[in-house]
Amino acid sequence: MPRLLLIGIGVGDPDHVTVQAVRALDAFDVLFVVTKAGVDEPLALRRTVVERHRTAGPYRTVELADPPRAREIGGDHRAAVDEWRAARTATWTTAIEEGLGADETGAFLVWGDPSLYESTLAVVQGVADASPTPLTVEVIPGVSAVHVLTARHGIPLNRVGRAVQITPARLLADGMPADVDDVVVMLDARATFATIPAEGIDIYWGAYLGTEDELLRSGPLAEVGPEIAALRAEARERKGWMFDTYLLRRTG
Repeated sequence: MPRLLLIGIGVGDPDHVTVQAVRALDAFDVLFVVTKAGVDEPLALRRTVVERHRTAGPYRTVELADPPRAREIGGDHRAAVDEWRAARTATWTTAIEEGLGADETGAFLVWGDPSLYESTLAVVQGVADASPTPLTVEVIPGVSAVHVLTARHGIPLNRVGRAVQITPARLLADGMPADVDDVVVMLDARATFATIPAEGIDIYWGAYLGTEDELLRSGPLAEVGPEIAALRAEARERKGWMFDTYLLRRTG
């Protein structure tokens, strides 16, 4: 029976790969690689992880061109995401059926952790559900951007007796939730932190965490927010891509 490994590899530092992930890197016959037009560095970092840790023999690589993101119509974000995931599922289903033998193991190297704001697991589950041939899926957890962020800043993620919320940036458009004091923000394409009321909020921000180009800033949002926004824009222009995560924390 064919199987797929979804291997969490952290967010750029090969030393963040777990012992379990190292064993998984030696277990696959086929590596499925998702490519995005004009964005080569994350792919290169994935290859570095394999080169650093794999000791097994040769393997095949199957490249999967990522479909473009569907355009939101009338602000319908969920419909756009569903359309994009359906396109991914169709492409991946064909590639897995054609590229993975009956007794072989395939693998996807997943940025951060496969279960935290990452679509690979949901798409692969869709492939497995639709496959006429039974397909085993195994998930190997990884070090998430959230944990690297708090480690780099030397802070705990939670405070005593207080909840932590992890949210996509699009849900932060109206500011911090009224009943939550600590909010981790993912998938921010537009520097949303610069548009919300900043009084009484600290920010702990990191970009390209775990890589040589890692950027870190922290402090009162009203003071450092503009600096972070400018730094973020410059880095994105220079590198052609941006991956950042941040924690917003009410003071007091």
